[in-house]
Amino acid sequence: MSDDFELDTDDLQRRMDGAMANLKTEFASLRTGRASASMLEPVMVDAYGSMTPINQVGTVNVPEPRMVTVNVWDKSLVGKVEKAIRESGLGINPQLNGTIIMLPIPELNEERRRELSKVAGHYAENARIAIRNVRRDGMDQIKKAKADGMSEDDQKLWESEVQDMTDEMIKAVDAALETKQAEIMQV
Repeated sequence: MSDDFELDTDDLQRRMDGAMANLKTEFASLRTGRASASMLEPVMVDAYGSMTPINQVGTVNVPEPRMVTVNVWDKSLVGKVEKAIRESGLGINPQLNGTIIMLPIPELNEERRRELSKVAGHYAENARIAIRNVRRDGMDQIKKAKADGMSEDDQKLWESEVQDMTDEMIKAVDAALETKQAEIMQV
C-alpha cells in the first residue's frame, strides 16, 4: 500500500496557479491613475435581460494614457452601459459622445495611492491564504498515506516537495504585490 501513494502535485500546482491568476485579475481591477482596458473587466451591464460583461456590448479602447473609451454597438444600451460604469465603484465619471462613452481617468492623490496599496496588500494576503490552504490539503493527503503505511522517508520527501511548491508560489505573490505597489505609488 505504501509504495502505491502518488501525490497529485499537478492538481496542487493547478490550484496554486489558480490563486495566482485570481490575484492578477484583482490587481488588474485596481486603478493606478493610468488608463487600462482591464479596469472595466469587472463591470457587468444589464443587456437583453441578463448581466453581460462590458466587452460584449461594446469595444473598449485606450486612446491615450488617461482616457478609456467604450464604443457601444447597440444605441439602446448606451444608457445602461453608462449606468453600469457609474455604479461599478471605479470612481470614474463617464461622458457621453453619441455611442461612445469616454472615461477620463483622474490623477490619484497621495492618500488614495496609499489606500490602493493597502487594498493590493489585502488581495495578496488572500492569495497567500488560498495557497496555504492548498498546501494544507496536500499535507493532509500525505499524513493519511503515512497512517496507511507510507515510510517516513517518503513522507519527508513528499512534504518537502509540497513545501517547495508553496514557497515558490508565495514568492511569486510577494513579487507581484511589490510590482503592483510600485506601480500604484508611481506619480
